[in-house]
Amino acid sequence: MLIAHRPGAIADLGSIARNIGFTRTLLVADPGLRGAGLIDRARETLEASDISVDVFDAFGANPDSNTVEAGRAFAAPLGVDSIVALGGGSALDTAKGVNFLLTNGGRMADYRGYGRARHALLPSIGIPTTAGTGSDAQSYCVIVDADSHLKMACGTPSALFRAVILDPDLTATTPKSVRGAAAIDALAHVIETWVTTRQSPVSRLLSREAWALIAPAIVASIESSDDARVRSDMLLGAHLAGAAIEASMLGAAHACANPLTARYGTPHGVALGVLVPHVVRWNAEHDASLYDGLGGVDRVVSLVDAGVAAAGFPTSLAALGASRDDIPALAAMAATQWTGGFNPRAFDADAARVIYERAMRGST
Repeated sequence: MLIAHRPGAIADLGSIARNIGFTRTLLVADPGLRGAGLIDRARETLEASDISVDVFDAFGANPDSNTVEAGRAFAAPLGVDSIVALGGGSALDTAKGVNFLLTNGGRMADYRGYGRARHALLPSIGIPTTAGTGSDAQSYCVIVDADSHLKMACGTPSALFRAVILDPDLTATTPKSVRGAAAIDALAHVIETWVTTRQSPVSRLLSREAWALIAPAIVASIESSDDARVRSDMLLGAHLAGAAIEASMLGAAHACANPLTARYGTPHGVALGVLVPHVVRWNAEHDASLYDGLGGVDRVVSLVDAGVAAAGFPTSLAALGASRDDIPALAAMAATQWTGGFNPRAFDADAARVIYERAMRGST
């Protein structure tokens, strides 16, 4: 993977794409970027390198498997040989999902898990405009099933972007609520990848470097987007945290967060802000040394809480609209999530119920 990390790096998109072999590309972009002129900028640099461009941006903030199918139907007659993904995690994951269906057919549910694609995906480039999901560093996409409303992780080696452009100028106009949710998501990735049962020297190296960038910058990044260095550190940190997921996977906090998004429409980063402190303390009851490499349990929890406070996000399940009567159903859903199987403390529906009960009160 080629990584271009500098202010103004989007200007290199056309030359990078041409060097990879792009001639006719599908640009999958967040529709909100059109008003900021970013879609036109991406198109212009591609066309300046003699690459034909078709834009798919007919989706909202929470694209699902139906959105991916719409993207496939749009792209199928165009004869594209490549894909460029521009936007937040939703745009990057949608682009990967469209790539799966264009090259392998079927439905997104056919690719849940890893390695189920029979044919290689088209070469692609990722350009994140938020510092959070880490999708730009992963061979997975996470797509919401339109019927069940649950998230499906679908991966294959060729889903990894051939090149990633990390341009901190592109995150300068991100709204505070989006910055906050993305930043907490990135922080949660570091915290969970550090302790999973699949963690390794490689994943820990990535997690440690991501922590070194994100921990000092997260509160400032949420409070303001004015500091170019902070934006740059968060963008690279989120990318490294995404790479750590690829090497280590996630845990119980993500398993518990997904049902909240499915049931209440809670933004992913907001759900993690409520849950991560409780999962960290619950895991530490099993092994108090788990988080020593990140400064200890109190340091980890206080940093998450500081990010949540800076963003002005809710701090309890009750504030998200949940009631205690909802907990058994939420716990049953959480127990089916793939990431729970990599948590350092054994995780099942009973464990999820304990975590949700503690998160209902909101205090750690």
